[in-house]
Amino acid sequence: MDSLRKTLRRIDGRGYRAYRDLQGTFTFTDYSLSVLHVQGDPFAAPSRVEVRIPFDWLDLNSIDPLHPDRRVGVEDALLRALAGALDQTGGRRGSGRSGQWSLVRLGQEMLPRTACELSAEALTVRLNCGLPASGRTVLGRQAEAMFFEELPWLVTEGLLDSDLETLRRHADAHQDQEVLRRAVAERGWVAFVADASCLPRRSGVDDRPFDRGAVPFLAPAELAQTVALPNAGPIRGAAFDRGVTLICGGGYHGKSTLLRTVERGIYNHVPGDGRELCATVEGAVHVRAEDGRAVRGVDISAFISALPDGRDTTRFTTDNASGSTSQAANIVEAVELGATALLIDEDTSATNFMVRDRRMQELVQTADEPITPFIDRARELHDRLGVSSILAVGGSGDTFDVADRVIVMRRYVAEVATDRVRAICDAFPSNRLTEHRAPLQPPDPRRPRPDSLDARAGNRGERVRTHRTDVITFGEHEIDISALAQCVDPGQARTLGDWLLWCSRQLVDGERPMAELCALIALKLRTQPLSSTCAAGFGDRVGCRPIELGFALNRLRSLEVDPR
Repeated sequence: MDSLRKTLRRIDGRGYRAYRDLQGTFTFTDYSLSVLHVQGDPFAAPSRVEVRIPFDWLDLNSIDPLHPDRRVGVEDALLRALAGALDQTGGRRGSGRSGQWSLVRLGQEMLPRTACELSAEALTVRLNCGLPASGRTVLGRQAEAMFFEELPWLVTEGLLDSDLETLRRHADAHQDQEVLRRAVAERGWVAFVADASCLPRRSGVDDRPFDRGAVPFLAPAELAQTVALPNAGPIRGAAFDRGVTLICGGGYHGKSTLLRTVERGIYNHVPGDGRELCATVEGAVHVRAEDGRAVRGVDISAFISALPDGRDTTRFTTDNASGSTSQAANIVEAVELGATALLIDEDTSATNFMVRDRRMQELVQTADEPITPFIDRARELHDRLGVSSILAVGGSGDTFDVADRVIVMRRYVAEVATDRVRAICDAFPSNRLTEHRAPLQPPDPRRPRPDSLDARAGNRGERVRTHRTDVITFGEHEIDISALAQCVDPGQARTLGDWLLWCSRQLVDGERPMAELCALIALKLRTQPLSSTCAAGFGDRVGCRPIELGFALNRLRSLEVDPR
């Protein structure tokens, strides 16, 4: 503490670069402070600091904070308490971003974050600090107030004196959702949506629960199951079995909302979100059409073959995929990477990829149509490859013929209409022809070539940057990840950028297939914190599924692959 105070007083009034003298570790009464990176000027990205509090000083043993199912919940609650304390601090001093403490953005999900990691040794919190300046002159006395008045108050108010019941509530919720997700997998379901869940969100850009008379979800009797959880006790809800499930209904009646709940059920949600007791198997993947994406060496022949220009679709490559081609590639890549369920919304799909009705079949004969519609592969995907499908549809009844079950949403109320749909199919047969070609086969693994993953940008060395959840700049290439609907936090894009860099430096050796690269990440995350897989010293990385690494890698335009 004394060393830090003397340094701040010594550099007061000097040029901004004098702040570099702060780098190092300083011991305070209740914690240690490490200044990891000092910004180059007051307008640059803020400095990064790390606070470590010995675990024994936290007095958290009564809520079992290190239990694998509870730890992330405790970390999440601590971060939110610290964020609340940050909102009460003084704010900007001087030029640019001077005088501001800041944390990673927090959404509705409880996710591993490098901003807060708890271990048996210590609680580590990483946050940003805008070192104060007037122009480019050090304001040492104001920096002293930040480090010796504000920071101790933040540590005490936001961490050491955090409300224990709030921490317990988050830990309980996280544990229940982990147990529920395992139960979903063990019982052979794809997803579970609990009674009384609030599914609608406030808007497309506000993920908080709709707060004006939302209709609570109620499981139809035909889907109702009960799961006992360690904290919430027995809960009732709708279980979505494996196979092919249709969610139907008129526009604005809630079918896409229900599908989106299943899509987000791969994550745990904060208490009060409304989806805390909705869980989906980890291998459920949202799939959509994605015009213009790059495709590299993907065998899409199960869906698209016999192109009129003679191109080979068993190792299909393009820089500008069409809607149907991109959706076919997205499905094949997902299966190759280990997906166990496909989540598809008719609204974001290529119409000609999903289904061709009998009239169109009469006009354009199968011999003249390269596309095998998804409807004709959905059953095979499950029966031969074990990949289920949940589809939100409202425009084509031809999908009824392949469904194991049909859910209809009416005024946000779910009803099972499977028997009625079968009667409709008997009364009004579609008469469409099944357009099978060769039987569906598992995709062959593809091995990325090391020389196709180059993070260097000319003479500037390696460059990896991100823009929200839309783009990862990797070397001289931009990877468009905007269609990855299950990448929900900007910090996840930063994590994917770090993982891509790790792949280019070490993991991609020309022998490992893509699925193995994802498995290596998953293996490390089972025993080590998220920060062990990311760039050192950053508090803005957020956990995501390793399978998302494969999806990002597949969208790298420089990628070259070898078949097995």
